[in-house]
Amino acid sequence: MHTEGNHKSANILAILAISLFFCQPLFAQHPLSLPLYTSEENREPVSFMRPYYAIHAGVATTPSGPPSTAYIPAQVRHAYGFDQLPNQGAGQIIAIVDAYDDPNIAADLTTFSQEFGLPACTTTNGCFEKIFSNGRMPAANFNWSIEIALDVEWAHAIAPQAKILLVEAPSNSLTDLFSAVDVAVRNGASVVSMSWTTGEFSGESAYDIHFVSNDVTFVAASGDNGTGAAYPATSPDVIGVGGTTLNLSANGTYQSESVWSGSGGGISSYEHEPLFQSLFGIADDTGGHRGAPDVSYNANPATGFAVLDSYELGSYGWLQVGGTSAGTPQWAALVAIANSMRVAARKASLSSTDTPLYSIAKSNQAVNYHAVTSGSNGICGTLCSVIAKYDYMTGLGTPQANSIIASLVAQ
Repeated sequence: MHTEGNHKSANILAILAISLFFCQPLFAQHPLSLPLYTSEENREPVSFMRPYYAIHAGVATTPSGPPSTAYIPAQVRHAYGFDQLPNQGAGQIIAIVDAYDDPNIAADLTTFSQEFGLPACTTTNGCFEKIFSNGRMPAANFNWSIEIALDVEWAHAIAPQAKILLVEAPSNSLTDLFSAVDVAVRNGASVVSMSWTTGEFSGESAYDIHFVSNDVTFVAASGDNGTGAAYPATSPDVIGVGGTTLNLSANGTYQSESVWSGSGGGISSYEHEPLFQSLFGIADDTGGHRGAPDVSYNANPATGFAVLDSYELGSYGWLQVGGTSAGTPQWAALVAIANSMRVAARKASLSSTDTPLYSIAKSNQAVNYHAVTSGSNGICGTLCSVIAKYDYMTGLGTPQANSIIASLVAQ
């Protein structure tokens, strides 16, 4: 009997029950995060990364299926226009880089796919593969297992014909996670999803070399603590993804989006303003520094996504999850679809993908992006205000997938 796991499961369910009783969404605006551990080899890491998801505790976990208020793949694919595209990412590898191990992810992905009528994605059919960045299975971890489930399941939901390569790092140290990013690239990924951040630090630009690779796109969450820039989303070689609240009509039609108050973003203290932002002319004078995020996606846990994570929670594994890490693997899936179409057109996979994202916005932003026109993520003037064309909470906006993918293919 796994006594420790049973105690953890009971504690988690008790927390959710108390939250429901007092109508307090304990995790609605605050991501769960790990204690800061050193890596397996007892090396002193430069920094630690946190997974950025947020559980909506306003709905109970249930063994009967996903919460009724959670968005499901068909709704999201329709809202953002993915269902207008016949291509579903065939031939592409989406790498999900996370820390520690989720022992149940393969089984959960199978159940998730069956629940929502998605193509099977298993190790047997070659759609899913889990590897360990240092060759050894990491310790299992409840906190990161939720992140892994969110990333893997929703990358598959948006690009169901792409291969999902889960690369697990031995710890949440910056060193171990960046080593896992390198492993993902060496294993053929055309897009790498990184749903974790750390606060900016002096010398971070030295690590940007991990995000420079021909025919590979890197995507990272901007954070869930409101205003403030975070790394690696501030790297000029990474697409930073902020967060919104997505509003749908009763029949699932897109209505509007507003800023999610937890969306991270701001002006980098250490990264220089890249050419694609200076040419675009982003909202405010950055003083020659990088603005983040670049784009955004639904992230409010109250409008969150159905996720199955049976590790520790057993049959009560269905959750409603948001956070900027929810949009990160889905933007990665968007790039995978674009790359699949580019390969069919005998073009190279995308590199330095921020450049075409901004050039597309400059030529016809209204067609390629949904505008986010209301909301705030703090009290800080321009940095926390919605501004036309670009702001430091939602970037250029959220995708009109059918249009933006066609534009990326045409680049």
